[in-house]
Amino acid sequence: MQVNGFFSKTRLIILGVISFSFLIVIVCRFGKLAFAPQTANAPQIPQIERGSIVDRNGKPLAVQTNFYHFGVTPKNIEDVKTFAQDIAPSLLASPQEIEELINNAKSNPKTQRFIYIRKKLDQVTYEELRQIVKSKKYNFARFDKIPGRVYPENELASQLIGYMGDDGTGLAGIEYSMQRYLSPSPKTNGEKIEQGKNIYLTIDANLQYKLEKIAKEALETTQGANLMLLAANAKNGEILSYVSLPSINLNEYSTASIEQTIDRPAMTQFEPGSVFKVFSIAAAYDQNAFRQDELFLCDRVFEKTLNSGEKVKITCLSQHGYLTARGALEMSCNDVTAQITDRMNTETFLAKLRGFGFGQRTGLELPGETAGSLKGTNDKYWSARSKMTISIGQEVGISAIQMLQAATYIANKGKGVQLTVLSKITDREGNIEYVHEPVYKQQVIKPETAAYILSCMQTGAEKGIGWRANLGDISIGVKTGTAQMADTKKGGYSDTDFLSDCLAFFPAEDPEIILYIVIQKAQGVQYASRIVAPVIKQSADAIIDHLGMSRGNAASLEHSGKISIQQAGQAKLGQQLPDYTGKSKRELLNLLDRKDITVNIHGNGWVIDQNPPPGTKITENMQIDLYLE
Repeated sequence: MQVNGFFSKTRLIILGVISFSFLIVIVCRFGKLAFAPQTANAPQIPQIERGSIVDRNGKPLAVQTNFYHFGVTPKNIEDVKTFAQDIAPSLLASPQEIEELINNAKSNPKTQRFIYIRKKLDQVTYEELRQIVKSKKYNFARFDKIPGRVYPENELASQLIGYMGDDGTGLAGIEYSMQRYLSPSPKTNGEKIEQGKNIYLTIDANLQYKLEKIAKEALETTQGANLMLLAANAKNGEILSYVSLPSINLNEYSTASIEQTIDRPAMTQFEPGSVFKVFSIAAAYDQNAFRQDELFLCDRVFEKTLNSGEKVKITCLSQHGYLTARGALEMSCNDVTAQITDRMNTETFLAKLRGFGFGQRTGLELPGETAGSLKGTNDKYWSARSKMTISIGQEVGISAIQMLQAATYIANKGKGVQLTVLSKITDREGNIEYVHEPVYKQQVIKPETAAYILSCMQTGAEKGIGWRANLGDISIGVKTGTAQMADTKKGGYSDTDFLSDCLAFFPAEDPEIILYIVIQKAQGVQYASRIVAPVIKQSADAIIDHLGMSRGNAASLEHSGKISIQQAGQAKLGQQLPDYTGKSKRELLNLLDRKDITVNIHGNGWVIDQNPPPGTKITENMQIDLYLE
């Protein structure tokens, strides 16, 4: 039998050689791979958990959590209507809304491959939807886990704490300025992964709550546009309370208005008015420009004509007659303040003000701080009257934290202390990596100058126009100010918009606390002595009681020494909200088991306040906030 000519001997030999060569190549390559050193897979970079922000006592203000984005591939959904009906209840949406969203996405080439149905789902909603997707085998749906943030105290100190965006980066406040500590950048060079640090603020959350409550009532009463209220430890510069209104619930930051997000104490500048006289008189006294017993005549106007022919005219609200410098501060006299300032060398005067920190940033650990505005003699807007108008708080722009920083020089015998909102930084295990130590600044005024100014401010509280801030049992020094605000539309000063502020120290002879308040655009009465001095008194009382400072009229009583303790019963809830004042936290715990209402317990101890008030009718899904101390 003859073989087909195609399979000739020569062809078979060539085919065999090619096949054998190919086999040799495969064997060689396999051997090379088999005996080559193994290359390790690139290690997976662990997820960095963002650190928490807490108050000075460790109370959580911003904590890490997880959210979930829920998305689908629209083109793979066959029964859109059924899918929409299944998931709508969990999303608190209508099936029609979901159905329309998916159908629109299907018809768009850009979105038919993937869209998000809802972003930032909480854990409860995620679990509900995950069970539905799993049981119905909706393999076209997916969940993307993203790091998130929960702010347990809602709007408390909102501008100070700030906010974190969806990408895990801080966008404002401490969340922004402390980003490198809260969420360190991932290491790619084999170094140990560094987890986020915990930031302890200097504020006391319970004290912050009390002062925010006082501030909100003041803003509502005066119908002002905004309010700032700062309290600091005069000895170490730690800010104990940082209030800026209006504020925003940080858990709803994306819905906030611009007004609610502005960190006014750090970012906005304003003319402080007569409060600034404290520093003008201090600068003059430190340069021996007047004697304590020297009298100046206030005839309601200060006038002066310079050699150049320029005229200066400063008016006063009243004709005070003869006053000492103490009397000028006590009565807030423009005329006498201008006379005293006129005696000073201009450059020396400005140098003293810069020494107090005006015209420069304080260095507080917050973003966007303004440097304010303090003109020099070479400034194109400098005029013959600039020195005198600056001395009474006009033609100068400051921030609230600048005022607080300058006040530390008065409180500490002429030597300032750096302000801070950072108490300490710890790692995840609680090991301390940073703890605040006071940083003292240069001596700007003599100790006797600071003592004299404090004495004058105490007189202002006892018998001057700041008497509404007087505490009675603890000495306090105050200076109020009322300033016309700039008219941004017509230029010059507004006839209707005023700024009312007040600076306070207590105890006056050796200050422990500095307080500063600002209300802008109050309606009706606008004099600071009438509307902000009383708020200073309220705030000082709250601080004194909260810190347990000794008071002169503290109540004392005799006690037998026998204490009767009654067994605490569980709080009850009927058809109307009862008064929970005085209830302990233990007595409230059963309320947390209710499914028809939400009860939020803030703080520890006993109930001091509640919202809604007692007597409110109980409704389904009602939210009840109980504040303990």
